[in-house]
Amino acid sequence: MCAATAVACGGSPSSSGSESATFANTGVVVSVADGDTLTVQIGDTKEKVRLIGVDTPETQHPTKGVQCWGPEASDFTKSVMTKGTRVRLVRDVEARDRYGRLLAYVYLTDTNVFFNLELVRLGFARPYPFEPNTTHESDFAAAAWEAQDAGRGLWGAC
Repeated sequence: MCAATAVACGGSPSSSGSESATFANTGVVVSVADGDTLTVQIGDTKEKVRLIGVDTPETQHPTKGVQCWGPEASDFTKSVMTKGTRVRLVRDVEARDRYGRLLAYVYLTDTNVFFNLELVRLGFARPYPFEPNTTHESDFAAAAWEAQDAGRGLWGAC
């Protein structure tokens, strides 16, 4: 798996640009619900975090069921975001979604890898621009084109 991604193996950062957000906080991963949702301990509070700007195929949706490449995306996130993984959360304009989840760009603290972008770059997620949180919309679009051209992940399987 190390050949496939720098994320799991501590490679160089895949971050691009700087956030215009004023909120950044560090935390520790407690659990992973699916490919784009995790629970993070921030101080004394456990927060359900939805990754901004990306959408992985469903594995638990009540009406959509299990979608193509959903289990693989979920497994990948679980393999990288293991319990105890230190992360930095960076907020964009809107702090929470309609379900009360914290919306964040997630970086691995030890390597500064931009995890949201890696999901798209490796074909585990599609870009999901949702106003007003669109700081990295062009980065996600470029990564998706790259993944699609290479037939990575869901682009080659679905």
